[in-house]
Amino acid sequence: MTKVITLLACLAISLASFAQKGNSDVPAFGKVEKADLEMKDCDFDTKAEAMVLFDVGELYCDLSAFSSSMIFERHIRIKILKDKGKDKANVHLRYTRYHNLEYIKNLTAQTYNLDASGNIVTTKVEKQLIYEKTIDKYKSEQVFTFPEVKAGSIIEYKWTQTWATFDLENWFFQRSIPVKYSRYRIDFPNEIEVYATPLCVLPLESKRESKGTRSIQIYSMKNIPALRDEPYISCDKDYLQRLELRFLAVNFPTHRESLIKTWPERIKTLMEDEGFGVQLKRNIPRTADLDEQLKNITDPYYRMTTIHSYVRKNMEWNGYSNIWALNGVKAAWKDRKGTSGEINLILVNLLKDAGLKAHALLVSTREHGIVQSSVADVSQFNKVLAYVEIGEKIYILDATEKNTPSYLIPMDVMYSEGLVIEKPETFEWGWKPIWNDKTISRNVVVVQGAINESGIMNGNASLYSYDYARVERIEEARKDKKQFLEKYFRADMQGATVDSLEFENLDADSMPLVQKVHFKIPVSSSGEYAFFSTNLFTRLENNPFVADTRFSDVFFGVNQNYSIVANFTIPPGYAFETLPKNMRMIMPDTSISITRRLVAENNQLSVRVTLDFNKPYFTTQEYPDFKEFYKQLFAILSEQIAIKKKA
Repeated sequence: MTKVITLLACLAISLASFAQKGNSDVPAFGKVEKADLEMKDCDFDTKAEAMVLFDVGELYCDLSAFSSSMIFERHIRIKILKDKGKDKANVHLRYTRYHNLEYIKNLTAQTYNLDASGNIVTTKVEKQLIYEKTIDKYKSEQVFTFPEVKAGSIIEYKWTQTWATFDLENWFFQRSIPVKYSRYRIDFPNEIEVYATPLCVLPLESKRESKGTRSIQIYSMKNIPALRDEPYISCDKDYLQRLELRFLAVNFPTHRESLIKTWPERIKTLMEDEGFGVQLKRNIPRTADLDEQLKNITDPYYRMTTIHSYVRKNMEWNGYSNIWALNGVKAAWKDRKGTSGEINLILVNLLKDAGLKAHALLVSTREHGIVQSSVADVSQFNKVLAYVEIGEKIYILDATEKNTPSYLIPMDVMYSEGLVIEKPETFEWGWKPIWNDKTISRNVVVVQGAINESGIMNGNASLYSYDYARVERIEEARKDKKQFLEKYFRADMQGATVDSLEFENLDADSMPLVQKVHFKIPVSSSGEYAFFSTNLFTRLENNPFVADTRFSDVFFGVNQNYSIVANFTIPPGYAFETLPKNMRMIMPDTSISITRRLVAENNQLSVRVTLDFNKPYFTTQEYPDFKEFYKQLFAILSEQIAIKKKA
């Protein structure tokens, strides 16, 4: 982006004037209709707890002989429909305060209500109630809460945001609540070419116009339903209706300068950047204790894991994710604290220094969204990791994450792709798949249960969590045993008493996390019959995929395996009724399968259930078949075992 700033700064010298912005096509601030205040629900999304009446933004590029900046004006009005929608009255406006790159001004906010006589009552957000909150060294936000908000209220706010750098941010038409009208206006000098890519499946209106020396693009959408939190969605913003913006070129009086770059060009710039590539050449001071640990280790894998463990233990992450070492890796190493960029660039340095073939790997974490590899833009990445090659095996390491062992790819980037950064002329750079189908999330439940004459099943359960299943649980296991018991053993077990939780292998990351409990579960009965479930402690008691339609893909991230190994004893005087059949059910593409085997002898029942997911991702096009399979799957898992008292 430095090149863009330089070019536009040069261009600014030749531009002495600019056009004024156009008029808005939404109501003026403060002009609220009584009918909107009387509105009870959203006519195109009846489940809505709140709705955006309008959200309009105008991005204006100001170039003159004296200054240059990007000016963004935004005006939002929201209707609160239900009490649950009142959280929309809590507003956080984030901006970059580092070196005063951005600032917010002219913030105005008001609440509107109807009084008992049907008059509109306006309550302003006073300036002293808007406060500045520091996020980290680089980011801050202005925070406020609208007063007098209740079901029926309308809240409205507008502000101006200015930044000195020439960056473009995407515009999102869609939100977690429905939007009645959204419009984005881009107003730039003709000399600057800006390209907007609509990523929309809903109807979008667009138009272009020229006014004097300026080029204007306007995009709008109406009646946009909410994108609600669907189970197992990878990243909400990947599915939101939006515009993605980028600079194409700058037109000088004598020539056109393209701003579209290739990945080799971007990588060359990165390798020359003081905050990235230069940091990969730093000789980080070795410490005596690390040298001592490495002294007798010749195996490259164990050298890697030793260094990975050392950096994890000795560096504190400050919570800020980026790809840069803004303060330098040497300073971060000295302070034992830094950004994710600084810590992982330190890791790459130490791995290389130890004779390992290690590279910096740019990634976008799951919550940050998918990367478009066809667009050479490093702003798509929010993290740098270490990419290590040992023989034919690849290892991807993150020293800011404390629980994932070195042999597992960090879960927040699993099933994505990353960009290895090396000098282009070495041909060692390139896109790499971040995926290993040999490592899975695996849970094995072993149950011994006995039903007594009083209709209570007493027993013991041991749950073995391997690989990603272990990573998911280990931090909570170390932190709070009571909360762990509630979340993983009691949450879906109505009427059950589960206690005596004990752990094994808490500190052995290559071993399964073993969780042992004692339980008492009441057995339901009807007349001479009693019923019990064999599906215990799997967290597969409730089907999350019951919606008829789905807007996002189903993203598990890893392959999965669940196993139930159980033995049940029924009381004397009872016998098993007809047992569920032994069976195997499999998806047509073999991506999911379940196998069940039951053997009853006298008053003993042995159960073996295996459920395999051999695919981490299902598209919206696959959802109808996936949903139907899940329906049958949970019907199988929820089948009850019936026992009857003998005559």
